[in-house]
Amino acid sequence: MRAVLHALSITGSMTWEITWALILGFALSAVIQAVVRRSTVVRLLGDSRPRTLALAAGLGAASSSCSYAAVALARALFRKGADFTAAALAVRFIRTGGAPMLKMMGGAPDPAGQDNGSPSG
Repeated sequence: MRAVLHALSITGSMTWEITWALILGFALSAVIQAVVRRSTVVRLLGDSRPRTLALAAGLGAASSSCSYAAVALARALFRKGADFTAAALAVRFIRTGGAPMLKMMGGAPDPAGQDNGSPSG
């Protein structure tokens, strides 16, 4: 009986972790679709300049949602006029949580002090 209760507890915990991320991601997507003007998205994310990509990465890192919701969010941005690269970068940061992506790009130090594969390290 104890094992069943433990399994149910873990199931409930995992369900909550997935559900809040889905709700957040789909809510952000809905807000973009319903409230944000196309001209605003085009102005902020309409090209692939470094400033635009930095903004897209920042928005993606700030919205740590799950993969399904991240795709919905990127689709909403792209349909509103965001550059494909900016929308894809935002999704990539959402899916990885930001820090792992920076580490992969060589921009964040490895917590264990090991070489992270960056050219300078």
